[in-house]
Amino acid sequence: MAADSWAGLADRFADDAYASVKGRVRTHVLHRQLSEHLPSPPATVLDVGGGAGHQSFPLAEAGYAVTLLDPSPAMLDKARQRLEGLSREARARVTLVEAGGENADEAVDGRRFAAVLCHGVLGYLVRPEPLLDQLCRCTAAGGVVSVMTGNARAMAVRPALERRWDDALASFDAREETGVLGVPTRADTVEELGDLLRGRGVEPVRWYGVWLFVDWLELSGAELDPSDEEQVAAAAAVELEAGRRDPYRQLSRVFHLVGRKRAS
Repeated sequence: MAADSWAGLADRFADDAYASVKGRVRTHVLHRQLSEHLPSPPATVLDVGGGAGHQSFPLAEAGYAVTLLDPSPAMLDKARQRLEGLSREARARVTLVEAGGENADEAVDGRRFAAVLCHGVLGYLVRPEPLLDQLCRCTAAGGVVSVMTGNARAMAVRPALERRWDDALASFDAREETGVLGVPTRADTVEELGDLLRGRGVEPVRWYGVWLFVDWLELSGAELDPSDEEQVAAAAAVELEAGRRDPYRQLSRVFHLVGRKRAS
């Protein structure tokens, strides 16, 4: 049995990262962006690489039938812990499946979903194509595919804000870096990812930035207080607007691309 590569990172990722201002803004902004495209509940949602359910559990609370698929037992344990905080009705709408995204179709027994989410996963893969094959295959005709990944056009932002000037200069045309969790990651462009989806029967509908200012502030050393609810809400409102507009969305270190699967 393969070792769980996320076992040592589960606490830091599921507890610490999502509890930060940056993590809370990410969840809020993605949720609002998704709501513009999702069918009404009780539509089915597959969250591939869904981790501890931060993105899909709010959908279960809203009435969607959610299947969360993740290869990491440690992350699924976190998801089970977080399930206890949901209402009884929402818990009944959630199914957890231990499997890698490259085996998603088999793991869900060939089911087709009204929406398939894959947020923050492609960047950990050497090549995105095998996973994209599965995402598009698992989506019903007319269904939504939602992908969030690193923005290759903004690779110099992080080293520059951390004052690593030589690294920043070398990053303008880079695709790879060591992420904030200490794990190697790679980035994509909106255009390339859109072409890959089109080739798999999914037409890109819209793309967004996810966070900009809170990311820059954190990387530059500013301390943001996640307990200041008024400030978190204000920051989220600004990030939501920035994610819709040029040139701001182009400068986000991650982007969110939403597509719709063609009928045939």
